[in-house]
Amino acid sequence: MENNLSLSIILPIKSALAKDFDEYFDKCIKAIHLNEVKPAELVIVHTEEEQLIEFLNSYDFGDLKVQKVLTTEEPSFCNQINLGVSKASGDWVSFYEFDDEYSKIWFKNVKKYIESFPEVQVFLPVVVDVDEKGVFAGFTNEATFAANFTQEIGTLTNETLHNYQNFQTAGAVFKKQVINDFGGFKSSIKLTFVYEFLLRLTYNSVNIMTIPRLGYKHMNLREGSIFWNYKYGDLKMTDDEVKFWIQTAKKEYFFVNDRSIKYESQEN
Repeated sequence: MENNLSLSIILPIKSALAKDFDEYFDKCIKAIHLNEVKPAELVIVHTEEEQLIEFLNSYDFGDLKVQKVLTTEEPSFCNQINLGVSKASGDWVSFYEFDDEYSKIWFKNVKKYIESFPEVQVFLPVVVDVDEKGVFAGFTNEATFAANFTQEIGTLTNETLHNYQNFQTAGAVFKKQVINDFGGFKSSIKLTFVYEFLLRLTYNSVNIMTIPRLGYKHMNLREGSIFWNYKYGDLKMTDDEVKFWIQTAKKEYFFVNDRSIKYESQEN
């Protein structure tokens, strides 16, 4: 297989025991194969779970180059993404989730944009959010096209992020050097680690562009997912906690290195 794009897809997986995991995983891999332009590799960062290792060893990835990276520390989405980036061979990286799907024109258009806008270091997709039944739930990242929302239509700025937090990095494409220079996700920040990450990049004048007219299919609040747990599950947060982590993100984005942070209730 000829690699048309020097891009590594980072796919973190904690467990193969998630509901309908086999079906979701198969769709996410097929979505890569449906693309005319191919990425350089798929970097799967997985845990020591026996069922997951057996599944990955038996799965037929076809002609897709796959690098399997075992994480032996306490698994978290942030740590797995950061580890995957450190192992990636591509000049660019993209964050993928096993229950999501790239559109079949995603990499073709990314390649065109990379060639046309060499000054841009991050490309965001228009994310199509769906529920577990595949029913449309809304869009994310499209707000940069709203009039008077940002300084330049289609771009994401630090000022914009201070006024509006609803952006995500699923399916986005980052120049790897940018992450090396300014750091990855901070595992000490709960709930708003994506928000803090984007704030940090824009604070350091990283050019971020949203690519119109193509989508990334994202399963919104799948039962058992990290953000589902923050809203409904074991990690459920109060309104005060949510406000705390938003404010923490706005304070911590000045720092490249992860720092120890602990939420303390107002009563304490």
